[in-house]
Amino acid sequence: MKVSSTGIHNGLIEDKFGKFGNHFIGDMPSFSLPFQIEDEPEKTVSFAVILDDKDAIPVCGFDWIHWLICNLKKKHVVAGESTNINAEFIQGANSWNQNLYGGMAPPDKDHVYDLTVYALDAELSLETGFSCETLLKEMEGHILDSYCLKGKYRAF
Repeated sequence: MKVSSTGIHNGLIEDKFGKFGNHFIGDMPSFSLPFQIEDEPEKTVSFAVILDDKDAIPVCGFDWIHWLICNLKKKHVVAGESTNINAEFIQGANSWNQNLYGGMAPPDKDHVYDLTVYALDAELSLETGFSCETLLKEMEGHILDSYCLKGKYRAF
């Protein structure tokens, strides 16, 4: 399986998908990163996605969750789709406690972000607002493959 994004060039995430962009909900950047999935396993029923920032651990004490998705059935998510009320997937709670994409906003230095996509052999019984821990638990025994796409976002 492979995941790519037109919002990441030479390992760098475009400004518009984080704090240097123009789309915000309160103080939270909200223009979601696009991505495409290719070569998924034959028996894939749905995908789950975790976008997180492990570089945040020294700053805030935990892995900052930017976006959680489950029951994604299509292989292409367009830029800004997180705020579409008719999105074809279920979104969990990010670290801002919002049920949508929260963009990159590193406070101290450039951070590397992991967009991990999981191919699953089932749909998950989760509702809007699920936590990362709940997603990981629900995926147990259903992961056919995964792919982690990394991108760096600038702090200044």
